[in-house]
Amino acid sequence: MDPCTIPFVSNAARMKPRTALVVSADSNFRNRLDEILTGLRWQVHSAAGGADAWTQAEATLPEAVIVDSWLPDLSCVEFLKEFQSSFPEVALLSADGALSGEGPRGPHRQELLYALRRSQETDSAAWNTMPVLPADIPATRITSHAGCRLSNGCSTRWVTDAIMKNPRAGNAPVTDTASVSNQKQPYAEERKPLGAEGRLPEFVGEAPCMLEVSRRIRLVATRSTPVLIEGPTGSGKELVAEALHRLSTRNRKAFVAINCAAIPEALLEAELFGHTRGAFTGAVQGRVGRIEAADGGTLFLDEIGEMPLSLQAKLLRFVESGELQRVGDNETVKVDARIVAATHQPLSQNTQTGAFRPDLYYRLAVFLIRTPALSDHLEDLPYLIAHFLEQMGREMPLKQVDSTAIAKLSAHPWPGNVRELEHVLERAAILAGEAPVLTAREIDFGLAIN
Repeated sequence: MDPCTIPFVSNAARMKPRTALVVSADSNFRNRLDEILTGLRWQVHSAAGGADAWTQAEATLPEAVIVDSWLPDLSCVEFLKEFQSSFPEVALLSADGALSGEGPRGPHRQELLYALRRSQETDSAAWNTMPVLPADIPATRITSHAGCRLSNGCSTRWVTDAIMKNPRAGNAPVTDTASVSNQKQPYAEERKPLGAEGRLPEFVGEAPCMLEVSRRIRLVATRSTPVLIEGPTGSGKELVAEALHRLSTRNRKAFVAINCAAIPEALLEAELFGHTRGAFTGAVQGRVGRIEAADGGTLFLDEIGEMPLSLQAKLLRFVESGELQRVGDNETVKVDARIVAATHQPLSQNTQTGAFRPDLYYRLAVFLIRTPALSDHLEDLPYLIAHFLEQMGREMPLKQVDSTAIAKLSAHPWPGNVRELEHVLERAAILAGEAPVLTAREIDFGLAIN
């Protein structure tokens, strides 16, 4: 069924509203599904965490529960297992569309899938949303903030323990994780970033487009699905790849990265696939390739768009079969590696010009994550500045920035994105010496080298 086509449900079936519970720490995700399902005559309840969802399910006994891929207070895997055991008659729909349980089937199941697909399609709206910077962040003194803490799993009494940590869960629904408890939370500061309950610690800022990157990472991290990361140079594509590996079941194995643009074409094949002794001039001994080194883990192919067409065909065979052949060897080797590729090029357009193989593109772009340019989330500039100054403060006196420096940084177009910002601040901090505050003079020096 086309996900953009509204499923047909008879008038008789629509007379009695169905009840659904949406469980996600992402308020945007909950609101999108609420709006779509309400338009389809569903009665929708929402929960920001697993404990709250359990309480609401006991009170309302919904016919379907849609669960995001990450929960702030419980292990999602344990929650799904225990929930299905306790509520076998309720249909559990995961964020990737997998359905289990004995709940709505037929047209009502199609409605749920339709709503989920529509909510994922409208995710792109977040990329063009530019909220106003919170007024309580002073320009002359910016402080850093910590990311949200991930759950470390649950004990045998995991539901009871979670509700005890969230006293409101047994009484009234919690509409957002920011209001879960008045107790002191495990963050570095008292102020919690607004709307950033789903942000991964690798990423700094509260812009919707960056929160969307974190949400997409959580959706696909636990799977072996190939992921293609697209974004301009310096926008954090390797951070996304590392986060995918960290949150995956492969995180105890190797994360192997290779830059396809940094290695000469003549050596890239042997670097990727390995070679035997004497396979070519200078091969005095055999060597395991990067792909084979990533067995059981994650292989990160950075700048995949720069890979020569001749090698793309050989990589395609490995992606399809999981088998590779070392240079100079007739035997094949079976390798289980999750592939994450990244590029700053528009690969979908390159397939039309012949610069990139379409069949390889469709194998790699099973799930797409886009990292935005810094110019698309300038409201995160204060947080990024604070983050980099805090990092540099481990090796030199901690710096601050005054209003003139902030004005200079805000007016810059940042063609090099977040990486450029880091280097500009580092140069400015070195020039400032022992001075505790960076001014427009030091920032001008940092920008002049670019």
